Amino acid sequence: MIEQSVSSPPRGGARLPVRADAGRFLILTVVFICAACGLVYELELVALASYLIGDSVTQASVVLSVMVFAMGVGSLLAKRLRCRAAFGFGLLEAALALLGGSSALVLYASFIWLGESRYAVVGFSVAIGILIGAEIPLLMALIQRFSRQDAEGTVADLFAADYVGALVGGLAFPFLLLPWLGQLTSALLTGAVNAVAGGGLVLWLFRRDLTPRSRWVLVTVNVLVLALLATAAALVDDFERAARRAVYGDQVRVALHTGVQEVVITGGRSGPLELYLDGRLRVSARDEFRYHEALVHPAMRGPHARVLILGGGDGLAAREVLRYGDVREVTVVELDPGVVRLARTDPALRELNGGVYGDGRVKAVYADAFTWLRGARDAGDAGGVGGGGSGAYDVVISDLPNPGVTASTKLYSEEFYGLATRVLADGGRLAVHAGSPATQRRTYWTVDATLRAAGFGTTPYHATGWPSGFAAGPDRVKDGTPAVSDWGFELAGVGASPRLGLARDVPRLRSLEGAMLVAGARGVERTRVRGLPPSTLVHPRYGG
Repeated sequence: MIEQSVSSPPRGGARLPVRADAGRFLILTVVFICAACGLVYELELVALASYLIGDSVTQASVVLSVMVFAMGVGSLLAKRLRCRAAFGFGLLEAALALLGGSSALVLYASFIWLGESRYAVVGFSVAIGILIGAEIPLLMALIQRFSRQDAEGTVADLFAADYVGALVGGLAFPFLLLPWLGQLTSALLTGAVNAVAGGGLVLWLFRRDLTPRSRWVLVTVNVLVLALLATAAALVDDFERAARRAVYGDQVRVALHTGVQEVVITGGRSGPLELYLDGRLRVSARDEFRYHEALVHPAMRGPHARVLILGGGDGLAAREVLRYGDVREVTVVELDPGVVRLARTDPALRELNGGVYGDGRVKAVYADAFTWLRGARDAGDAGGVGGGGSGAYDVVISDLPNPGVTASTKLYSEEFYGLATRVLADGGRLAVHAGSPATQRRTYWTVDATLRAAGFGTTPYHATGWPSGFAAGPDRVKDGTPAVSDWGFELAGVGASPRLGLARDVPRLRSLEGAMLVAGARGVERTRVRGLPPSTLVHPRYGG
């Protein structure tokens, strides 16, 4: 009787190898591990969709909604497997490990070599969602072999382990897996953990429920899955090098992941330097001077002893500022220390920016621009920077990512520009890179409306460059067809619209002339979209 109560399942069936409490604990542990792995797959898909396709809000919404729907479908389909719950769960976890573990590799490959990853993202979301949704019904059938609780108590335990596992997976993804392993290896490792946990549970704890043929099938499938994941992990570096060559060409000199983004530099020795941030071309030595001259020099008409640059860690905007001999101080607020480090140490990039970080007048601050401005405002209220006092900046230059990129919308909000008014000296000017008035008309004129709502008078203008795809162009040039660069700017002053022009002491410029500015201002007015509301933190309004 004692042996029967210890080793036999409460509801009959094959004898189990451990006590009921131990078996129940092992199943809940596997629930915890599978939930953590499932959330890592989910976050991996969201991150990759945002990175490869853009518009993180839309991509997150698509991935999450599709996955939740697919999980419901998976729960319904799992009913067909409950009669063979152990075997079904073992196959399900092997399939989930393979799909989830390989998802990052396949999505990157489809984007790089096929030029499109939207359908692959949706396909993986559906497939992974179905498999995740089928887990709980099968695990419910398995845990009842060991549980003497009522059904409600068993369900509560399962969902508690599931939710705690999701918490751990959700925190591990951004804080451990991505920084230490990167997207590809972290997905492969997660798949391996998933396969070991699911396969180990079934092949050991429920081995007496399996026929010899079922055990052989599960062992073979799990060994193949682990072998495939291990092989892919061993080839990750080769895959990344091939992918970079396919995207950036054969002249990649620097490729690194900082704590903020992926940074790639090509050329600089045998060809023009190009700097990519998260796959988007940010600097092209062929025509970057056209962009930076147009951004900086109109704002330098007037007092410019103290200049604040928001973004611009590459040092190229600072290079243009330092061409004025009476500049006393330049503060560069850059989120990514890795970009500034490259601007200091990479020979080609340092040559392009004129070695500005070796100039004692330049100070780099590593911070989010919004957070830094809020801190500067508080310091100004206490008698430091801001409020039009003696420590305020004569010129503020906003050299930030395109406002159409979702992650940048707070840096183009009414609240952000309100903070900028606090650090401007009386009569100071703010220059803003505002996207392309030709291809992003609503985005560009939303910036104008937002500046006006924050109390600025605005003077819109634009400039064009060589066909390189830099800045306002696409993420990468496709099919060898160049895209014409078109950069829109806003010159703003508190309460009044600054007059567009160049300073009397302007140094000799390579491309910019006063007549070009006036013509650019007239041209951009023809694209005006009227009646647009401002963008705020609680209601971002930027779009194509």
